[in-house]
Amino acid sequence: MTHSTWAAFRAAEPEFAGSVQHRFEQYRHHVLATLRKDGSPRLTGLEVNFRFGELWLGMMLGSRKAQDLQRDPRFALHANPGADDSMDGGDVRISGRAIEVTEPAEKARFTKDVKPPEPYHLFRVELTEVVRTSVEGDELVVRHWGPGGPVRTRRRR
Repeated sequence: MTHSTWAAFRAAEPEFAGSVQHRFEQYRHHVLATLRKDGSPRLTGLEVNFRFGELWLGMMLGSRKAQDLQRDPRFALHANPGADDSMDGGDVRISGRAIEVTEPAEKARFTKDVKPPEPYHLFRVELTEVVRTSVEGDELVVRHWGPGGPVRTRRRR
């Protein structure tokens, strides 16, 4: 499966990437899906961070979601749908692989800028899929991007 950094996605599809990032930045908490040891899904809350051209996931040291990602880096991340039923900005989901950052200088750079509670796990995201679903007029509009291709749009009444 092909992967992409956030920076590469943003360079390839700046308007779409900007709308996805804006949707995530509207709210602080989102939902992360990881895989448990037995392969079943685990859903947990999470904050995301866009810094240095990358998408980052930080979490408490030894947390179950961190252990899941260390064992199997595949994940899905769903943006907070918001405080009401308007779904302003659409429904956004990112899938990919979470690569743990253990290099001290790279982690220190993030820590200096973000100042998370320490100690913590830090993961850099490699994208495999980005999807935004919204309602435009009387149509359901699904935009989908995967590495190596353009954004595909499907419309449905």
